[in-house]
Amino acid sequence: MAEFATVARPYAEALFRVAKQGNMDAWADVVSQLSQLGAHPDVLAYAANPNVVGNDVAQTLMSMLKADVTPEVKNLVAMLVQNGRVALLPEIGAQFEMLKNADAGAADADITSAFEISSQQVADLVATLEKKFGRKLNPSVTVDPALIGGVRVVVGDEVLDTSVRARLQQMQAALAS
Repeated sequence: MAEFATVARPYAEALFRVAKQGNMDAWADVVSQLSQLGAHPDVLAYAANPNVVGNDVAQTLMSMLKADVTPEVKNLVAMLVQNGRVALLPEIGAQFEMLKNADAGAADADITSAFEISSQQVADLVATLEKKFGRKLNPSVTVDPALIGGVRVVVGDEVLDTSVRARLQQMQAALAS
């Protein structure tokens, strides 16, 4: 089977086109919830169970949504269940989010720090990073003590690693060559 990203792309693009014509925030909420459901192992096992009828899977997924279930959402869920593509939901959600961010001139920034950083430090770092990357950033911060010190920032396919661990790895590579 083709990679999830390749198969999920048309779904994400179609969803994005529908969302642009309607309420983008409502669609983003629905897609986010569906993405979380599609990542849950119990949901995937239920959807893959040959003893469960496709309509039951679709109804169950829609009942778990906290957002309004519009006819478009029903059609999307029914189509994914019918084609056996419930497992694509997390990838569809990720690609939808990237399209939404690109349309808004923004991007997600995954910031990993060696230590807890305050909200003010995050705001200052994001302001600096927005200048560097030339777009608005939506930060998500995690802590990884293995970095030893510094931060590692991932924006799309760009990585800015100023951690002590990265510098030690660079020094090791330089000394080994």
